[in-house]
Amino acid sequence: MDKDLVRFLEARLDEEADLARRCDGDGCGEWSAHGRTVDFCQVDLSGFHPTIALHVALHDPARVLREIEAKRRILARHADDSWPCDDLRDLASPYTGHPDFPAGV
Repeated sequence: MDKDLVRFLEARLDEEADLARRCDGDGCGEWSAHGRTVDFCQVDLSGFHPTIALHVALHDPARVLREIEAKRRILARHADDSWPCDDLRDLASPYTGHPDFPAGV
């Protein structure tokens, strides 16, 4: 397996997990949307288009952390794969614009 890609993915997951943890200041639970308002547990913000409110609520910190853990399990299952590994390339694809994206992926 290409170690540069694994290190790159691990770094992105670490960054996202850190950000998610910092967004959940009191550990109140999942964010939710109510029409044009997003309930962030600590404060309600209104003025969103209802579709955007749902999208924002879908990315609450608890869900993001569960998704990151799932991606880490995928990485672990592919530890012995030979390159190229299509699953890891798929995991990396959302980050193609990142300045540290490994060449040749």
